Formats: sequence, C-alpha cells, structure tokens
Amino acid sequence: MKPKATLSVLLAGLLAAAALAVAPAPAQAQEQLTGTLAKARESGAITIGYRESSVPFSYLNARKEPIGYSIELCRALVTAIEDTVNRSLAIKWVPVTSDSRIDAVASGKVDLECGSTTNNLERQKRVSFSPTMFVSGTKVLVKKGAPIKSFRDLAGKKVAVTAGTTNEKTLRELSEKFKLGINLQVARDHAESFGLVKSGQADAFATDDVLLYGLIAQDAAKADYEVVGDFLSYDPYGIMFRKGDAQLAKVVNDTFQVLAEDGEIERQYKRWFLRKLPSGESINLPMSAQLETIIQTMSVKAE
Repeated sequence: MKPKATLSVLLAGLLAAAALAVAPAPAQAQEQLTGTLAKARESGAITIGYRESSVPFSYLNARKEPIGYSIELCRALVTAIEDTVNRSLAIKWVPVTSDSRIDAVASGKVDLECGSTTNNLERQKRVSFSPTMFVSGTKVLVKKGAPIKSFRDLAGKKVAVTAGTTNEKTLRELSEKFKLGINLQVARDHAESFGLVKSGQADAFATDDVLLYGLIAQDAAKADYEVVGDFLSYDPYGIMFRKGDAQLAKVVNDTFQVLAEDGEIERQYKRWFLRKLPSGESINLPMSAQLETIIQTMSVKAE
C-alpha cells in the first residue's frame, strides 16, 4: 500500500526547504546527512517496528500485513524522509513487543516504532518521541457480570498485564499503595493478556482503554466483555525514534505539523476509530477533547 499521492505532494512542499537546508547541493547530500537520514539514503530503506495486536494502532490484517492508525502516520513520515534524502525508500517491517520495543529503537534495530507507546520522562532518557498522536489511560477489561467495577475490586484478584507496559508499572504501584495484594499475570503481548481473561486464568486485564476496546471489537464473543472503572493513569502516545538524532527529529516534527494543519491526522483518526475496521467492526471512539486541543496546537507553525 503506497502513501496517498496528495499527502506526498503536501509533505514535499514543506520538506523541500528542510532538505535544501540539510544539503545545499545535490552532490553534497550524502555527506551532509547524519544519523537515520544518512543511513536511509545509503541503504535505500527504513526499518519500522510494528505491533501484532495493538488494535487499531498497529496490528496484522488477515494477510498478515501491518495496518492501523500509527502505521499510516509512519507511512507519512517515510514519505517525508524520502523527500529529505531525495530517494525512494523500501520499508522493512520488524515485529516488536511491549517489552522489546524500546531496546529495538535504542539499539538501531528499528528506525521508527509505530505502535501504541506512551511518551513519559523515564522513556525519554533512552529514546525520542514524535508529537502526541493519541491520549489514553489505563482501564480494566473483565467478563460481563464479574464483581469488578473499580480498582479496589481488584484486591486479591489475578490481573493480566502486558510485559514492558506503563500499565504493568501502574498496577504494581496501585497494589502497593492501597495494599490490594493484586496477583499480576505478566503476558508477552496484548492478545495473550486478553487470552488469560478469556480462558479464566485471570480475572481482569489492565491496559490502555482504547486497546481494550479494540481487542473486544475484534473478538467473536465481544458481547461477553466490558471495560470498567475510572482511568488509572494518563498515557500520551507517540512514534519512537532514536535519541539525539536532530535531523530526523526535525523531519518528524515538521511532518506532524503539516499533517495536523492539513487535517490528515483527524482523517486518519476517523478512519481507524469511527469507521469500520477491515474486520467489519468499529471501535466507535470519538476523539477526546484533549487530543483535539493537542492537534490544534500542533497545527500552528512556530514563529
């Protein structure tokens, strides 16, 4: 699936100036580029880390191809990088998990991580993030009829969490602070965590609410599950890339500004959160007021 031609044209206008600033003359382009951009120009490829079950951000379709909201925004970034390095780039897809994704970016295994990753101060010590593309928070999924309506009802219960997520940390801290004695069941990915609830091995699954709605929407027995309780954390999502890569950071920030100004972020949001997914179901989750404000602010060009 190639990026839309119109999007490529929109990005080209803004990014042409950036590319010229990096490379005053075509003959000098390769010498002037640094970091990920230099690597991309030399190799002719960009490596994208994707998730296998982070619906609707980054997951596999029936043909085992990565699709989703984050994937589309990353395709736009690839188009912008192509304009900057002045050559077409192949996309190499590498699956990552919640546990492996940060190491994959920091080590150079992937150039962009396109999933459902929360931007926080602890992670910023190792990686960089794009502007915020989504705002979520930890909630709990249970089987309908379960005696769990709030986090206090998790006392003594088995709760599934996905390894390497902020949700795991949130639940550990919550259990300790309120002396709940929660028995955490740590799974490899979100699908496996959901599976623990489905099989009865866990009483609940705690992760970002939008991911819970996405998993329920994709499941054949979706009527059997519900998301309960108040938010237990605040989680702004971003695209990860390597820390200290100033040229790539500029391309990422400039591209998000163009996408926000043109309305492309909002269009992609509607496509993945309000319309039917390729599976035929819809999450039907309107954009939050917080995200609306973030996108409006992002669309304003810095003076």
